[in-house]
Amino acid sequence: MKHNFIHNKDIILFSFQPWDLEIGFNFKEMAYELARNNRVLFVSRVPDRNSLLRKKKDKSVSKQKLELTEIQKNLWVYNPNIVLESINWISVNWVYDFLNKINNKRLAAAINKAVKKLSFKDAILINDNDFYRGFYQKELLPECSKYIFYLRDFLTVQPYFKKHGTRLEQKIMQKSDLVVANSAYLARYASEWNDKSFDIGQGCDYENFIFDNFPVPQKMANIPHPIIGYCGAITEMRLDVTVIEHIAKSFPDCSVVMVGPPDELFKKSYLEKYKNIYFLGRIEPEEVPTYIFQFDICINPQALNPMTVGNYPRKIDEYLAMGKPVVATVTEAMEMFGDYVFLCKTKEDYADKIRFILTNKLFQNKEEKERRRSFALTHSWENSIGMLGDAYYETFLTDK
Repeated sequence: MKHNFIHNKDIILFSFQPWDLEIGFNFKEMAYELARNNRVLFVSRVPDRNSLLRKKKDKSVSKQKLELTEIQKNLWVYNPNIVLESINWISVNWVYDFLNKINNKRLAAAINKAVKKLSFKDAILINDNDFYRGFYQKELLPECSKYIFYLRDFLTVQPYFKKHGTRLEQKIMQKSDLVVANSAYLARYASEWNDKSFDIGQGCDYENFIFDNFPVPQKMANIPHPIIGYCGAITEMRLDVTVIEHIAKSFPDCSVVMVGPPDELFKKSYLEKYKNIYFLGRIEPEEVPTYIFQFDICINPQALNPMTVGNYPRKIDEYLAMGKPVVATVTEAMEMFGDYVFLCKTKEDYADKIRFILTNKLFQNKEEKERRRSFALTHSWENSIGMLGDAYYETFLTDK
């Protein structure tokens, strides 16, 4: 499908995360893709005072740099050498808003210096889901003529964001010139506050997922097949432990392999009576394909709650890119995968679908693997940025 890509523009990406975060994330991939046709300034997340005091050794806190760093042609990363005040504890809305505007002004002053140094003009500002630090940036960055809010997660269900997040998220979407989301569910949610809301899908970096031969990881050397596997965050908020337990009970001759660091609910002690469940712990991001390759069936036993219901499940694309049969919880965001993934509503559905796959060799043949892989590869960052361009030019026709 042809897209109308944004081109020959100056673009400021206002990030909710630091550039040097160890794991990959959407906005960083989008920066690389946008820089193909535009000049891009990526503003890395600025820490607040509490994060520096409490998390001095936390690698998720951006290391401040004095200079603007050119990552590649047309792409710069900026780490403002400032610290913001920690104000989330304040309950009175007008007091919080007053102090938040001061934080925003401090940050905008730093960004304006980088903008001036790069001679950015008539820029597009894209805010990565940050309704706190980015709330007033539309008004405070004079060289930005278009303001786009990128919604990619339901942050407001998390305890930290509940106090002020709901009202500020709604307000920032209302005043944005355009809202884009990475799933149909989130785009529909955003449309309640802004009728210029679009689903631009999700990209995935498949470079390491399209091979058909990986060595067996040491952690999996003694795990017997068939292997029913999951790779990702193992948290109470995101996964349904009853589904995992039911799978283990239903298939005692299969190994249920969980790859990723478990939280308290998912510690081995909780499911220790099931000898066929293996918690392998954290692995490096580059190791993920090696583990998925060993799975006979991939699962995403997602819990249904406000945090997960609208999420685009990038791991599904990773599973499919490796040609694996996939069984997953049905959500509105998952409906687009319906022809390629076995979707489930209950734990019994999971058992039925897994049994069906295990007893039908069709789902392991070369043609079926290629069909799944071909579908996943359509979910590229190029395609997602193309859909962003389509939404942009549909909204701002005069910029064509």
